Parts: sequence; structure tokens; C-alpha cells
Amino acid sequence: MTITAYGQNFDLGTHANFKKDLAARLAHKAPYVRIEAEPEKRLDLLIVVNQMLTGFDSKWVNTLYLDKLLEFENIIQAFSRANRLFGPDKPFGTIRYYRKPHTMKRNVAAAVKLYSGDKPIGLFADRLPMNLERMNASFAEITTIFSAAGITDFIKLPDDLTARAAFAKQFNQFSAILEAAKIQGFTWEKSVYASADDPNALIQLTISHHQYLTLLQRYKELGVGGGGGGESIPFEIDSHITEIDTGKIDADYMNSRFEKYLKVLQSGDEQAKETTLADLHRSFTSLSQEDQKIAEIFLHDIQRGDMQIDPSRTFRDYLTDYKTQAKNKEIATIVSYLGLDQAKLIALMNTHVTEANHNEYGRFDDLRETVDQQKAKAYFEGLEGKSLPMFRVNIKASNLLRDFLLRGGIDLKKAS
Repeated sequence: MTITAYGQNFDLGTHANFKKDLAARLAHKAPYVRIEAEPEKRLDLLIVVNQMLTGFDSKWVNTLYLDKLLEFENIIQAFSRANRLFGPDKPFGTIRYYRKPHTMKRNVAAAVKLYSGDKPIGLFADRLPMNLERMNASFAEITTIFSAAGITDFIKLPDDLTARAAFAKQFNQFSAILEAAKIQGFTWEKSVYASADDPNALIQLTISHHQYLTLLQRYKELGVGGGGGGESIPFEIDSHITEIDTGKIDADYMNSRFEKYLKVLQSGDEQAKETTLADLHRSFTSLSQEDQKIAEIFLHDIQRGDMQIDPSRTFRDYLTDYKTQAKNKEIATIVSYLGLDQAKLIALMNTHVTEANHNEYGRFDDLRETVDQQKAKAYFEGLEGKSLPMFRVNIKASNLLRDFLLRGGIDLKKAS
């Protein structure tokens, strides 16, 4: 048997080597320990008859499809192929059987009773309908947290750190349930699902996709002190959640509201203007706090007639333009106040610095040395209204510059 796609050659005499190679690929063992980075070596589908029931565990195998009846030890062995967990990407394995499902359900119960001592605690994951109900319950708790803080549409984080901690805990839980539901077939395009116990009963998901994206943005802001506060974070942030890309999410939703508002703006119908404007404002909630402010500035420019709209451009296009203008203004301001080397500042900002790497190869120190001490002294003394020794000026300039870099720019206070 020649397997051209995988560069292998097996025959009946080397069948044992074939099975060993197969198991190694599935279990990501030598020589395939890095197979997750080599998709051309991975197996996406394995079809067997009374084979591969033992001998390997794989963090990648998450669904087992059965088209035959199994009993007792064969059930346990087969199901165990999908039992290795792998963080948020694989919170459990999924078993789908098609041949006589009611008989298989009884066989599974009998096998579990025999081999688990009749105590299958934590063995079975909640099914999709139950996970949807848990998502609704978690969303209700999150809604209560924001409502208690007087915040509508989740437009910003609560000011109180205990409320933020409660939100972090609930959203961590919600996200874990959501990942499980996705594996079970949940999609945001469908909000109503049949109950597992009663096919005639329906379960309505109470959170919309836009609301989820908004809460995801608020959660990501927890990691930066809630949008710029700079305070310490007394709760755990899940990096897996914060890495979810929100750069272009919900763009169609926001742009559709923007286009509707532009049409109504020319109509002269004041009631319609207010309604569509409120709808557009609600779509801003999935933006970061900084982007929400920029979006409001853009809208004000439209309302004053200071902005000519090109119908071929999207709301996101204009938002990007305004962000670039705002960022350039912030850069020009700090360069003016501290006398920095603008080219070095921009180059360092473009490397996406963090607290851990901002001074790699002494690059931050190199930028800091370009500060004009007399300009910096005049700026900070103007802020505080008193004379400052140069060592304090240097400390303040260093702290301000570090904060500016880590936050990707800030709107500096004007000196008196």
C-alpha cells in the first residue's frame, strides 16, 4: 500500500508498522510530536471496523461516529478514543451513534453501570439544550451586574472593581459553556433550538450575537484596567478569550445601521432620525471605549455638515480614518511637550510593545534619551503649578512615555 500524500509505503508484511504510524499521527507522538504545526501530516478522518479501539489517546480526536451496535468493553474502549481533553478547544469528546439509537442508549447505560461502579459522576457532558439554558442563566447574571451599576446596553464597564470581578467570573463561565455548545452544533445564526426532553418544546437563546460581541469587548477591556484606568486587576482574565479577534466583528451590523441613518438624515423626519440614531449608537457598544468616542466625534461632524460622505466607503473605513487622525494628533502632542524624536516613537509604537518587551535591546531607553529636558520641565511644571527638580521631571517623563506606548497613545492634559 503506497500512501503518496504522506510519503509512506506499506504492504501486508509491514501492516504492523502501518498501524503504529497511524497511532503515532493520531496521538501526536514521535516522530509526529509537532504535527499540529504540520497540517500536511495530520489525519482528518479515520474509518475503521473493529480497529484502533485501544493504544492511543489524541487531543485532536473529538468526535466518534458509530454505525454499528457495541456492548460493554467495546463501548468503553471506543468512547475512550475521544476522552482526552484539550482546554477550551476540546472541553469534551462527542459521540454520535446512528444504528438503533435507543438500543445503543441502553447499552451505554449498562456499560457505564458495569465499569464505573454505577457512579458516572462527571462522565457525561451537558447536552446542547441544557447548555443553552445555562448560557441564558449566565447572561441573566451578567445583565443584573450591569443594570445594578446603571449601565444600559453594556456600553461600558462598571466602575466598581467588585462588579468587574463578578462580570469576569460570569463571562469566563459563559465562554466555557459557549465553546461546549459550538462543538455540539450551536451557531449564532440560529437562536431557537428544540428541547432534548420534549421535541415540541423550544429553547430561545436570550443573548444576541451583537450583545455577545459587546460583552467580549468589555471583557477584553478588563485587562487594561477597564479602558485606561491603569488600576490593578484583582481577578483572573482568561487569555484564550482575550485573544478572540474583534477587529472586524459585527462590521456588517454596524454599517447597516449607519447606512439607514444616512438615508433618514436626508428625509427631514425628526422622529425617524432619533430612532435610527439611537439604533446606531447601540451598535457602537461592541467597539472599544476609545473607538466609541471617535465614532461619536465622526457622527457630530456629519450632523454639523462638516463631513461629505462617500457611499462607497463603510462606517469602519471612516472610523479607521478618524482613529489615524486622532493617533497622529496624540503623537504630535507628546512630541511637542517632551521634545521627543518622532520617528523613533512611531517606530517603537509599530512594534506593538508590552510591559514585558518595551525595553528590549534598550529601545525604550534610547527613545527616552531623546526627551528635551527643558521642554519636559516646562510641561510638568505647568501641569502642577510649581517648580520641579530635574530628577522628578525625568521620572515623570519616563512614566508618561511608558504609559503612552503601552496604551497605544493617550490624550495628554494641557499645561496651564
